[in-house]
Amino acid sequence: MAIKERKEREKADMRNLIIDSATQLFLKQGYDKTSIRNIAEDIEYSPATIYLYFKDKDEIFYVIHENAFAILDKQFRKHDVIENPYERLIAVCKTYVRFAMENPDYYDLMFIMRAPLSQIKSEEKWNAGNCAFEYLLQTIDACLERKLIRPADKYVLSIAVWSFGHGVVSLHVRERLCVMGMPDDVMLSMMESSLNFFLASLKA
Repeated sequence: MAIKERKEREKADMRNLIIDSATQLFLKQGYDKTSIRNIAEDIEYSPATIYLYFKDKDEIFYVIHENAFAILDKQFRKHDVIENPYERLIAVCKTYVRFAMENPDYYDLMFIMRAPLSQIKSEEKWNAGNCAFEYLLQTIDACLERKLIRPADKYVLSIAVWSFGHGVVSLHVRERLCVMGMPDDVMLSMMESSLNFFLASLKA
């Protein structure tokens, strides 16, 4: 392996090590209580090393967001093959729920944890996050065009669908539904049924 290629691989490995450590510390301690020094101690490097890769912890948090939303968006895109947009909307909502069930830590970081989003705001466009929302928006727009759901502003409908899904998922991720004493597979079925019931109320 050429020296340049080895250095590039080592650089990528270090970035991934920092991101993995930061993710776990954010989840364990919270964003505010996690510092660059904490991350450095966790990976047994100096804080100066981390600053060679990231300007601050906001940028690290941004990368974690980008990675997580890219995974979610990729799962959404698998539904391009579903010709009927209403059926595609149902599939997207189920994917959203399953993503949260399978990746509760990522979901917490993406949608629940309070943390400064200055890095996102400083970007010209938040590509990963926008792509995921745009897929929902385009699917709802297609439903409206084919008169499969009742007429309404597509942005209002998109936020309504997202908010309902987020509410149900958040109750599970933050373990508020544990009082129901249901196994995870039964809980998943119940959450998907709740979304189907909500989506049915939108039908024309």
